[in-house]
Amino acid sequence: MSTATHKLLKGATGDWEMVIGMEIHAQVTSNSKLFSGASTTFGGEPNSHVSLVDAAMPGMLPVINEECVRQAVRTGLGLNAQINLRSVFDRKNYFYPDSPQGYQISQYKSPIVGEGEVVVELDGGKTATIGIERLHLEQDAGKLLHDQSPAMSYVDLNRCGVALMEIVSKPDIRDAEQAKAYVTKLRSILRYLGTCDGDMEKGSLRADVNVSVRKPGAPLGTRCEIKNMNSITFIGQAIEYEARRQIEILEDGGEIDQETRLYDPNKGETRSMRSKEEAHDYRYFPDPDLLPLEFSQSFVDELKTELPELPDQKKARFVADFGLSAYDASVLVAERESAVFYETVLDTLGNRARDGKMAANWVINELFGRLNKEGRGITDSPVNAEQLAAIIDLIGEGTISGKIAKDLFEIVWQEGGDPRALVESRGMKQVTDLSAIEKVVDDIIAANPDKAAQVKDKPQSLGWFVGQVMKASGGKANPQSVNDLLKSKLGI
Repeated sequence: MSTATHKLLKGATGDWEMVIGMEIHAQVTSNSKLFSGASTTFGGEPNSHVSLVDAAMPGMLPVINEECVRQAVRTGLGLNAQINLRSVFDRKNYFYPDSPQGYQISQYKSPIVGEGEVVVELDGGKTATIGIERLHLEQDAGKLLHDQSPAMSYVDLNRCGVALMEIVSKPDIRDAEQAKAYVTKLRSILRYLGTCDGDMEKGSLRADVNVSVRKPGAPLGTRCEIKNMNSITFIGQAIEYEARRQIEILEDGGEIDQETRLYDPNKGETRSMRSKEEAHDYRYFPDPDLLPLEFSQSFVDELKTELPELPDQKKARFVADFGLSAYDASVLVAERESAVFYETVLDTLGNRARDGKMAANWVINELFGRLNKEGRGITDSPVNAEQLAAIIDLIGEGTISGKIAKDLFEIVWQEGGDPRALVESRGMKQVTDLSAIEKVVDDIIAANPDKAAQVKDKPQSLGWFVGQVMKASGGKANPQSVNDLLKSKLGI
C-alpha cells in the first residue's frame, strides 16, 4: 500500500497535480533476436548482425525465439504480474526507414504479461506502489545515423529485430521523484532477473514518459509523451519542465495538444516532435505468419522456481538476519553486484550475524564512498571483498584500531596486497600493552595539569585526553585501554 505524499506544483490559479505514466522499453538479454538467429551483440560494424528476416527479404518468415519468451515470463513473475498462457503477435503498421518490413511485430490486445506492480522507496522511508498495466514483446527498430554525411542519412539494422519488453505502467506516478525511483527500481529488478542489462547509455533500457496535469481530484488532463529518454536524471528534469509548460498554457486559457515531444538536455526543455498517434492509426491486426503463443502453467511454474532472490526479498533478509537498518539494506541491495560483494565479505568473515552491521558500515561508508568519489562501479573496485573482510577481521580481533584500519584501507586501495601481511610488514599493529602507553599518558597529564584538574567536574573532557594519546601513539594505542588507563590515572 502506498504511503507516499506527492509533490504539487504551484500555479497562478492554485495547486496542480502531475499524472505520469511510463512505457519502458527493455532490451531482452538473449544471444539472438526475437524472430531470427542474428546476433544481438552490441557494437558490431553497421549492418553486420542482420539476417534475411531482419532485412525483410521476400519469403522470409519469423520464428519465435523461445528464450525471449522465457525472459518475458521471468520478468512478469518478478513484477508480481499475471502471466497469460495465450498471447497474440500483431502487426503495428507504420513506415520508418529503419524498419524494413514497413510494420513492427508487437502485441496489442493479448500481451504475454498482464497486470502487476512495483513498490518504490522514497525519501523519509515512504513507499509508493506503481501499477503495471502490461508487458508485451516486440521487435526493436534499427538506427538512423544523420551525422555521417551532409547529404543523406545512413541506416544501421544491427538493432533491428532485437527483442524488446515494453513495460507499461498505470498512470500512478505523481511527481518526478517517484518517476525516477520507479525507473531505478524497475532497472534493478531486471538486472537481478538477468532479463535486461539496463544499460541506458547503450539504449538497452529507454523510457517514453507520458505527462499530464490537473487540479487535484479533477479528471485526467490531455497527456504529452516525451520520447526515448535514456537517463534517469533527464527523466526527472523533463517531467518538471513539461508539467510547468502545460500549467502555463492552461492558466493562459489555452489547451494542451496531445503530441509526442523530445527533451533537449542542453536547453532543459521539451520540444514538439509530432502529433501523438492513437492505436487505430497503427491499424493493428494479428500477424498472419505467427500462430498465437501458447504455453502451459507448468512452464510458468518451472520458471518461477528458478527465479533469483529479488531486491525486496534480499532487503527483508538483510534486515532480519543481520540487524541492518532498512536504509542500509536498501543501499546494499540496489544493485545485484553490491549485494553479492557484501555477502562475499560476510562469507569470508564466517559469522554473518556477528559481523553484519560492521561489514555494512565499511561497504557503504568507506568502499562506496571512495568508489563514488572516483566515479567507479563496484565491479571496478581496487579493494575486493576478501581484502575488505580481512581489514574488518583485524579490527574485530583487536589487532588494529579503526583509525589504523582506514590507513590500511588506503594502502590496499592504492597498492593492493594482503592486509594481514601489510600490518605485519609495516608495523601497524595496535598497542594493547598498558606499560607501553603508560609513559605517553603520564606525559600528557603532566603537560596539562589544568585540564586534568577539570576532568572530575567535566568527565566528558576525558575524550580530549584520549585523542591526545591516540595522536601521540600514531593511532596504534588501543582506545579502550587508553580510556581505562586515563580513568585510573585521573581518579574518575
